[in-house]
Parts: sequence; C-alpha cells; structure tokens
Amino acid sequence: MLIVSLLGALAAAVCFGLATVLQAIGMRRAESLAKAVLTWPLIVGVGLDLLGFVFELAALRHLPLFLVQAAVASSLAVTAIAASMTMGERLGRRDWVAIGAVCVGLGALGLSAGPEGASRASNAFYWSLAAALIAIGVVGLILARLPGEPRTLALGLCAGLCFGILALASRTLPSLSPGDLLGEPAAYLIAGSGLVAFLIWTRALASGKVTTATAAMVIGQTVLPAAVGVLVLGDQARPGFVPVAVVGFLLAVGGALALARYGDVQPETTAVP
Repeated sequence: MLIVSLLGALAAAVCFGLATVLQAIGMRRAESLAKAVLTWPLIVGVGLDLLGFVFELAALRHLPLFLVQAAVASSLAVTAIAASMTMGERLGRRDWVAIGAVCVGLGALGLSAGPEGASRASNAFYWSLAAALIAIGVVGLILARLPGEPRTLALGLCAGLCFGILALASRTLPSLSPGDLLGEPAAYLIAGSGLVAFLIWTRALASGKVTTATAAMVIGQTVLPAAVGVLVLGDQARPGFVPVAVVGFLLAVGGALALARYGDVQPETTAVP
C-alpha cells in the first residue's frame, strides 16, 4: 500500500504540473477568459487538477504529510519539463539542477517515510483549523492593501497556508462515503479552505510577480502541513531515517522554489494576421 500511495502522490504532481501548461495554452488560444473556458486545453487542465486532488487525497490516507506536500510542490518540475516541450520554454542549467534536486529529494522522502500518524482528529483540531482559516482570510483582506511586492509575497503565503489547511483536513477525513461526508467537519474545511485559497491566490497572481507569489505559496502549503503532521498527527520517518527525511524535504521544496517561475508559464506569442 505504501508503494501505491507513493505512486498516487507522484501522479498528483504530474496532473497538477500538466494542468498548469494546458491552462496556459488554453488562455493563449482564447481572446478572453470567458472564451478560454470553452477551449479543450483549459477544460482538460481543470479536469487534471481535479484528478490530481483525488490522487493527493488518496495518498494522504496512507502517507505522512511531509512526503505528500513535497510531492505536490514538485509539480513545478513537471510544469517546467512540459513547458519546454510544448511552449518554447528554455530550461537552463539552474533549472535542470533544480529538477534534479526535486527528484533526489522525493527519492529520499520515499525511502525514509514511515507510517502515517493518526487518521482521525479531535473537534478541537478542526475548530483550530477553522479559526486559522478565518484569521488567514481576514489577514489576506488587510494585506491586499499593501503596495507592490510585499503584497504579492504576503498574499502568496496566505494562499499557501490555506492550501495547507486543505491538506490537513484531507489528511484527517475518515471516510469518502457521500453520506458520511455531510457530517464530517473535515469535508466543510476542505470546501472552505479551497475557496479561500483560490480567491487569495488569484489576487496574488494579479498583484505582482508570479515568481514571488508561487515561492511564497509553496512555502505555506508545505512547511505548515509537514510541521503539524509531525507534531500533532504523529507522522514520522522510519527509525534512523530522520536526517534523510529532513534533507529530502529541503531538497524537494528548495528545488520547487527554484522553479517558482513556472507557476504561471507564458507561451511564446505569435503575430496574428
């Protein structure tokens, strides 16, 4: 089951990475956002995002958060490679080093990951996540008034923290049965955090450099869930493999940060007669 779950986490990264490229292609082919929604690349891209979330959710049920979230962040490596093959993006030496770091880091995490911790959480845990989500949303509204680059950095971090809450709620979701979901606090946290994260993230992308927003988002969605998973939910590495897990996490996330510019790839423009 561990191998299958690890493959699920990697499949989520592939889906998210390819979705970014397809959505960029769809936006390029359309004259407006409304028309872009009707293009097949964007439709397939959204479908891949949803499929990626399903893979992520499945992986979170059997793997520690520090592994799954690092794998999700590595989707930027998939985006970089796909963009170089389909959209004219050129990968430099630094990009390939970053991609290599992501691969080595994920390999180290897969080797060192121990069993998941608690699969259920207390009501106090969910109330804490809900309070944190509300606080982040309010702070996001306030920080949206900041000027320039500080605003982009702050909003990107807030969006990442919301994605982190989504991962934490998904990790503790005890059942996927539609009947059970109606009574599960985690299900409502998933919906709420996903919505708030999307709203803040779109605002972050519109307010400044994509590189800045993506880097901050990656930090927020990986570091917080990993820390809570270890300290609160009992996630752990295999005995004697803690240093390997730490180095692997730093390599995977660091490589993703170096590839942050691929968070919003821009295809080459061509003259339209």
